[in-house]
Amino acid sequence: MFLGFLLLFVLIFEAMKKLCYHIPGMDCPSEERIIRMKLEDVDGLEGLEFDLEGRKLDVFHRGEAGEITPLIESLNMGGKLVTEEDHDTATLQLPDHARERKMLWAVLIINAVFFVGEMVAGWISGSMGLVADSLDMLADALVYGLSLWAVGTLVVRKKRVAAISGYLQLALAMMGLMEIIRRFIGADIFPDFRTMIVVSVFALAANTTSLYLLQKSRSKGQHVKASMICTSNDVIINAGIIVSGGLVYWTGSAIPDLVTGTIVFALVVWGAVRILKLSR
Repeated sequence: MFLGFLLLFVLIFEAMKKLCYHIPGMDCPSEERIIRMKLEDVDGLEGLEFDLEGRKLDVFHRGEAGEITPLIESLNMGGKLVTEEDHDTATLQLPDHARERKMLWAVLIINAVFFVGEMVAGWISGSMGLVADSLDMLADALVYGLSLWAVGTLVVRKKRVAAISGYLQLALAMMGLMEIIRRFIGADIFPDFRTMIVVSVFALAANTTSLYLLQKSRSKGQHVKASMICTSNDVIINAGIIVSGGLVYWTGSAIPDLVTGTIVFALVVWGAVRILKLSR
C-alpha cells in the first residue's frame, strides 16, 4: 500500500518532459494509430501531439526518454529522439476522446465496406489489382478497429488480437501473391478493365473522404497540407489500378494488372508486419 502511494506521489510531482521525435516513416493516419497503440500503456504518459506533415511526434511524459524511445524504434519507422525538455503541464491540450471515437468509427466503416466491395468486384472482374487494393482497405480497417477496441482492454489481450489481425492480413496477402504467380505461369484470366477503372475511382473517393475526416479532427490548421501528404500513397495505388486498366485494354494483356497487384500486395505485407510489431 505504501509503495503504491509512493509511486502515485512520484508520478504526480515528477516534472513532465516533452520528448520530440522525428519519424520519417510516419506520414499517414494509420501510422499515427499504430504509434498511439504502442505507447498508450506507458506509465506516466500524459499526451501525444502528431505533425504528419513534418513527420514529428511530441510525447508528454513524466519519466525518462529511455522508456519511450525503444518502443518507437521497434516500429521500424526510423524514429529518433531529437530533443528533450521540461514542459508546463498547463499548456498541454488533452484530446477529445468522444469525437475521436466517432471519427474512427466513420473511417472504419468506410474502409470495411470498400474492402468487401473491392474484393467482390476484383474476383468477379478477374482483377488482382482490385483484390490487392481491397486488402489495403482491410489493413486500414484493422488499424482503426484495433484503435477502437484497445480502449480499456488488457495489454495481453490487445497484443493477442493485434497478432491475429496481422497474421490474417499476411495470410491473405500471401494467397493473393500465389494467385498472381499462378496467373503469370499460365492461367488464362483476362480482367475486365471497365470494372477496374470504375471501382478504383470510387475507392479513390473513399480514401479521400477517410483522410479528410481524419485530418478534420486535427487542430493547428494543418489538415489541408497533411491530407495531401497522407493521400499520396492511396492515390498512387488507385491511380495505378486505373492506369493498369487502361493498359489492359490497350495491350490486350493481363500483365499490367498482375504487376499492379504484386506491388500492392507487397505493401499489404509490409502493413501486416507493422501490425504484428504491436503484438510484441
